[in-house]
Amino acid sequence: MKKTVVFDLGGVLIDWDPRHLYRKLIPDEEEMERFLDDVCTHDWNVRQDAGRSIADAVAERVALFPGHAPLIEAYYERWQEMVPGAIDGTVEILAELKAIGTPLYALTNFSRETFPRVRERFDFFDWFEGILVSGRVGVIKPDRRIYTLFYSTLAIDPSEALFIDDRQDNVDGAKAAGMDAVQFSSPERLRTDLRERGIL
Repeated sequence: MKKTVVFDLGGVLIDWDPRHLYRKLIPDEEEMERFLDDVCTHDWNVRQDAGRSIADAVAERVALFPGHAPLIEAYYERWQEMVPGAIDGTVEILAELKAIGTPLYALTNFSRETFPRVRERFDFFDWFEGILVSGRVGVIKPDRRIYTLFYSTLAIDPSEALFIDDRQDNVDGAKAAGMDAVQFSSPERLRTDLRERGIL
């Protein structure tokens, strides 16, 4: 059996970054970074990945920062602009793995409400035998529970799987839960990691 390969999505296969949107809305780079550090923060976004509704998330931020209401509301109204496209080099690797019969899965931190918006845009999502979305199960990487849920839900043997994620904390979580894992930095580096393991 060929080693199972498990992909994260955002930052590995699709280019997601709120800066793609907010550079249009806040031309001053320092001001934009302050907005993302103080208002629509990473930790705030992660709570949607863990299952909180977009409506509740936006209402909370608008109540805290009423002067920024239009910018806060734009986060999800114009969310698609945060995803300009796929990371083509990684998609090429995914296609090569598919062509040689590698079992392919995805484990992703994603809001249950925004995931369908990207699911319909990218045909290569159909190449996965299964996808576990954090917002649908209410737990996020790097919590050990999401990895064990992934194994049980999709019948994955962690000792036979390689996990790829752009965040080191998620890589560490996967390793702690029994999977080999590598941090994604570029398609070229990923290709080397796969070759070193005899997968590609």
